[in-house]
Amino acid sequence: MAPEAPRPGSPRPSGSPPPVEVRRSARRRKTVSAFWEGGTAVVAIPARFTKAEEKVWVERMVERLERDRSRRGGPRSDEALMTRAAELSELFLDGQARPETVRWVTNQSTRWGSCTPGERSIRLSHQLQGMPQWVVDYVLVHELAHLLVAGHTPKFWALVEGYPRTAEAKAFLAGVAFAASRGLTPEGPPA
Repeated sequence: MAPEAPRPGSPRPSGSPPPVEVRRSARRRKTVSAFWEGGTAVVAIPARFTKAEEKVWVERMVERLERDRSRRGGPRSDEALMTRAAELSELFLDGQARPETVRWVTNQSTRWGSCTPGERSIRLSHQLQGMPQWVVDYVLVHELAHLLVAGHTPKFWALVEGYPRTAEAKAFLAGVAFAASRGLTPEGPPA
């Protein structure tokens, strides 16, 4: 019996390789690119590559992604996410937002984050895991603010806008959502 594959966005054992998806493109002539999509390393290569070339480039690009990820840091586990939420609450909400749980989830495809104030729980979509840390921080601040104000009232937005990159992060997420709704990927428009 084969071992069960880890769920997307779930932590993997230390030292084990991430799941990889190879995308071949007839329009791509020479360039190779790689990016995170959730917890999966996506490597885009020209369609003409041989299996041997694919193997070399996948190894090289996954190594680069992992190196970049470790250099960037950021919360990748639920525990690290909880720690980061506490830091952001102190920095931008006077420490008043105190969640019981903060965790990554894989069942949110239409929301970046959600909060259940009665349970004091915050959930972030695993789709945020490859995004810049300041974007993840914005989503955390947004959800932390919901622990203090339930709706999207002027008081709520005043709390969220205490985070200095709010406008930039909202624009970034709007761009990602727009691209996804049009089937656009980092390597270009859909075929």
